Amino acid sequence: TVIDDFSHRVASLAGFAGNPRLEVVRADARDLLQIQPLIQQMDAVVALAAVVGAPACDVDPRRATEVNYDAVRALMEAMEPRQRLVFPNTNSGYGVGGYAPLDETAPFNPVSHYGRTKALAERAVLSRPNSVSLRFATLFGASFRPRLDLLVNDFVYRAVRDGALSLFEPAARRNFLHVQDAAAAIELALVDERMPGRAFNV
Repeated sequence: TVIDDFSHRVASLAGFAGNPRLEVVRADARDLLQIQPLIQQMDAVVALAAVVGAPACDVDPRRATEVNYDAVRALMEAMEPRQRLVFPNTNSGYGVGGYAPLDETAPFNPVSHYGRTKALAERAVLSRPNSVSLRFATLFGASFRPRLDLLVNDFVYRAVRDGALSLFEPAARRNFLHVQDAAAAIELALVDERMPGRAFNV
């Protein structure tokens, strides 16, 4: 069952519409009255609803807080202890770092409203025993609604459009994750009994 408010007006699920196992419900993740009856029927919930990225959150910080934090808290209250909650997070919570790799024990130090809302939500999620947080690297890959503010997607777009790339801060490092690997991590978190109660860099 997929809950989507279709605010982006893209039929990203159209390719799966013929699957009899798929149910799509038009609803807002912030509307607990609307989603609670659906949640109660589930074995597990993947909390994908979010205002993603610092620029998007800065446009409407209040909405970002409502979706990225308040809706997650409400979702947790609507769930029963038996239900697994998988929370796709971001490694933006770490903030600006040096060159040393960071593991899951590194403290969060978010520098954006986006990072702060996701860090707060993760803290709440991990206070619930049957929950897993996945701290994703910057995602890339094909999409019905490609985000060109993601570095790999932007590089591909500019290479095709302009035939060249301009690089800034050549010593800077970023980590990346293909969307198919993100989906595989979510699938694992739904079934692996060793994962609840913990956060994982992906």
